[in-house]
Amino acid sequence: QVRLVESGGGLVQPGGSLRLSCVSSGSIFSRDGMAWYRQAPGNQREWVATITSTNIPSYATSTKGRFTISRDNAQSMTYLQISSLEPEDTAVYYCRRLASNTWGQGTQVTVSS
Repeated sequence: QVRLVESGGGLVQPGGSLRLSCVSSGSIFSRDGMAWYRQAPGNQREWVATITSTNIPSYATSTKGRFTISRDNAQSMTYLQISSLEPEDTAVYYCRRLASNTWGQGTQVTVSS
């Protein structure tokens, strides 16, 4: 059974940076694409970024070049680095394993002064 656990969220001031982590267990991680999503209060969950099993990233236009997705297959980890944080980035961030459509429980990011 595939399981995902996110971490790294918190309260950050505008302009700050954060790195979110997602650890995967349960099957061969390196063969699978991974993605990050976010859901702000009152909004639908939206796609943020994807990284393929061959390390090719893609991003939603809303990330404005401030987000970087990466992975470490040896550690079964997926990361999302966010820079120049804005209040509009406030959301619960989720990672998703694509082949099994498995989701983590989410990690809260709050951007506020």
